[in-house]
Amino acid sequence: MADGPAADVDESPSIIFPPLITVSDLPSTAAGRNLKEWLQEQFCDKPLDQDDMRLHNAAYVGDLDTLRNLLQEDDFRRRINEKSVWCCGCLPCTPLRIAATAGHAACVAYLIAQGAEVDLVDVKGQTALYVAVVNGHLDCVRILLEAGADPNGSRHHRSTPLYHAARVGRVDILQELIRFNADVDMDHQLGPRLLLSARTLSTLVVCPLYISAAYHHLESFRLLLQAGAQPDFNYTGPVCQEALTRGLASCLLDAVLRHGCEVSFVHLLLDHGADPALVPWEQVALEAPNRRKVDPEALRVFLEAKSEWK
Repeated sequence: MADGPAADVDESPSIIFPPLITVSDLPSTAAGRNLKEWLQEQFCDKPLDQDDMRLHNAAYVGDLDTLRNLLQEDDFRRRINEKSVWCCGCLPCTPLRIAATAGHAACVAYLIAQGAEVDLVDVKGQTALYVAVVNGHLDCVRILLEAGADPNGSRHHRSTPLYHAARVGRVDILQELIRFNADVDMDHQLGPRLLLSARTLSTLVVCPLYISAAYHHLESFRLLLQAGAQPDFNYTGPVCQEALTRGLASCLLDAVLRHGCEVSFVHLLLDHGADPALVPWEQVALEAPNRRKVDPEALRVFLEAKSEWK
């Protein structure tokens, strides 16, 4: 993950590359065979003992030569989107999902070129793009987005690629997702499935702006606002103000103050039109248990803005 710039060094360190792994190096069996058999029975087309896992194994280790050789055969070309377990994993996945998880960009690109569907989900509702983001593989993220992957992931999963990137502060990945029109405001995926049109926001925890502020990722926070994120609630639908006031924060200004964020967070919200009147300070202690102390400069700027707002 990109937690900060790399430290300066006087000279480039010597790099020892590990030996190349190919499918032939993998063990024929792996621990957890009983779980594999159950998952294979529930989610795959063939029993474990009848399944040829060479395509999935090659994707797992990044063995591009084996992928090319196998996909010259009609049988394997027909199975390019097949979900199966593989040598070192129990969760049935497509070869593309496996390669994206491991960060094998060349294999990801080749599988897509050979007809792999980019938005198929695993049994947890995760797309290849989502797992590439979670594992921090920027090259795979770019390849998948350029191939038409949905930047918002799947409705069958309770998170989105953008939300995860905001949580861990991966500005480079956020930039790519935004470039391909990922939703910067809270999406319907992060809540109950029923009555989508009538959904009311009752907590900010599900919002990308909130999570980036909670982890003090200023550049991610700035990028989301610059991309058009709504500055009060990071949501464009109906809001239950009463529920928000009883919860962790009544609005995003309230959230950045409660989390002890530096004054830049407050300036950014105010510059993008946040409403200071939404912060119910008469109901909120400045120092709640297990929370950081409110940044004095951030508090000063907020109070000035609130007095001018009146």
